[in-house]
Amino acid sequence: MQTGENIQGLRRITDMTRWCSLGMLFLHFYYYCYVAFEKWHLTAKLSDSLLENIRRTGLFTHLYTSKFIALGLLGITLLGTRGRKDERVSYWSTICTILFGLAFYLGSYFFLLNATDPILIAWLYMGSTGAGYLLVMAGGTRLTRVLQNILNSKDIFNKAQAGFPQEERIIKMQFSINLPAKYVFKGKTRKSWINLINPRRGILILGSSGAGKSYFIIENMIRQFIEKGFALFVYDFKYDTLSRLVYHYFQLHRAKYPANTQYCSINFGDLSRSHGCNVIEPSTLQYLADAIGVSRTILLSMNRTWVNKQGDFFVESPINFLAALIWYLRKYQDGIYCTLPHVIELAQLPYDKLFRILGAEPGIATLINPFIIAFKDKVMELLDSQVSSAKIPLGRLASPELYYILTGNDLSLDINDPAAPKILCLGGDPQRQEALAPVLSLYIDRVNKLINQQGKYPCAMICDEFATVRAASVLTTIATARSNDIVPVLCVQDLSQLRTQYSREEADLILNITGNLLCGQVGGETARWVSERFPGTMQDRTTISVNSSDTSVSKSLQMEKTITPAIIATLSSGEFLGIVADEPGQELELKAFHAKLINDHRALAKERKKLEPLPIVREVTTAMVQENFDRIKSEVEKLVQDELKRILTSAV
Repeated sequence: MQTGENIQGLRRITDMTRWCSLGMLFLHFYYYCYVAFEKWHLTAKLSDSLLENIRRTGLFTHLYTSKFIALGLLGITLLGTRGRKDERVSYWSTICTILFGLAFYLGSYFFLLNATDPILIAWLYMGSTGAGYLLVMAGGTRLTRVLQNILNSKDIFNKAQAGFPQEERIIKMQFSINLPAKYVFKGKTRKSWINLINPRRGILILGSSGAGKSYFIIENMIRQFIEKGFALFVYDFKYDTLSRLVYHYFQLHRAKYPANTQYCSINFGDLSRSHGCNVIEPSTLQYLADAIGVSRTILLSMNRTWVNKQGDFFVESPINFLAALIWYLRKYQDGIYCTLPHVIELAQLPYDKLFRILGAEPGIATLINPFIIAFKDKVMELLDSQVSSAKIPLGRLASPELYYILTGNDLSLDINDPAAPKILCLGGDPQRQEALAPVLSLYIDRVNKLINQQGKYPCAMICDEFATVRAASVLTTIATARSNDIVPVLCVQDLSQLRTQYSREEADLILNITGNLLCGQVGGETARWVSERFPGTMQDRTTISVNSSDTSVSKSLQMEKTITPAIIATLSSGEFLGIVADEPGQELELKAFHAKLINDHRALAKERKKLEPLPIVREVTTAMVQENFDRIKSEVEKLVQDELKRILTSAV
């Protein structure tokens, strides 16, 4: 017990034992260095008689017998010694001190083998043995002061306790995506699987540039979706990195698709390898609200500052103006000229001709009347600001190459049509992102609206670098994808990047309604948001209190964050963490993960060498592109002439 009397009694016993040890060591010196003691005149008949009686007990039969007894008594005294804990004392230095002491203590025997000078030999032997004895005593005393690795200086970031159990089974289902990985738990590396068993609840992939989003996750998803025979839409931001992989795997697994399944590619860089597609094909615009949605997508993707000003007069006016143009062409001769290039050319007409033509269409009266009234009242400054807000951004799209793709009719955007499913790749271009963003956004927005219907073919939609486009309809797709067998996959670098294209409310909604989260290295607000989604774990905590007389150590269990923002900000490439969603009948107990994804780098390098260029759709010449550009202008001119003549005739 820790009482004063007990401590005092233990100290007395320890002191007595240490004196016994020293006495045994002195008898040892007196016996084996007797000649030297005799020459020093330190012998006596009484001591010699006593030593003779002790010798008969067998204590000095062997040199090391008495030595070990003295050492053993010293060890007993050390067991009862309690030194003040000191974090500067380490096991390594203490053990080295003891080992050196034992070497001197036991190795002194070799001095006795030399019989030259008894006095010198005695001094060397007793000096070496005594020094060893003192080193052992000092080391043993320091051993009780070691703070037993509590500070754990080798694990500065507490990685030993930062891990948690993860799913090690592979769970395959109809829609599941399974990614092999490895993780560290209790200091051991274990194999695991990231099982996205319900990807229809949406998959959000976060990670800064170089985190490994495409190489470790998106490419593996593409392989597995095609192996399952899904219809597929891929927004390939760095065309044709993903498009070639999609085409390669579609050729390998074509037998798993219906016979009439088509591979299609849309890009604005290599027209010969691009299919043409009218993004506002008349049959997809059933209501005026559809035209307004198209107009909103185009203009908000061109004017990012408008995203947070929706509802303002100077934002809604250009949207209504462009929607009126789209709906007019949709109604004119059943949509014969309902394409985005025709809309752009129509918007460039003088006010008198434009408003006369639009005013003759009753279906857009509510949209166009404010502009017509402003024109008649000659409020030109206000009218110019409203109309120019739409005309100027549209003018950036007036290029022969864009017109050529946007007026084609090689495919429709309903990629999950059971009668004709499609594999569609939409190619972006980082060098022309500002110019192409409105068109790319419109394609993605229209695809989302067309595929999100019941009774369609199972499909997946993968959007790499989703924050470079604006497709607000994806919110509805994520919310209802599960019931329509759609797997939406969105890849974003950072929350702040997402908010450049979407309002704060829209961005937060995308983050919060997505069921599956995979996050690589990110920082700032994004890291804090991800960290909050992880449950806490019980972790050991040690508290050290040092004062002038003692050092106390206390241990406790505390609920701590499993994943901190600092951990997320320091993830390596290919290292991801997140939470997966389960489904009824297949509940997962271990939904959270923090693991290093496993790729067979050599096999993938060989696969990349086998990727072939995308097939040529048709040979496209500059003359063909320019001819199409001129044709659209002439068609709009003819439309204006015919309509003005019709309106004049009707008035008469």
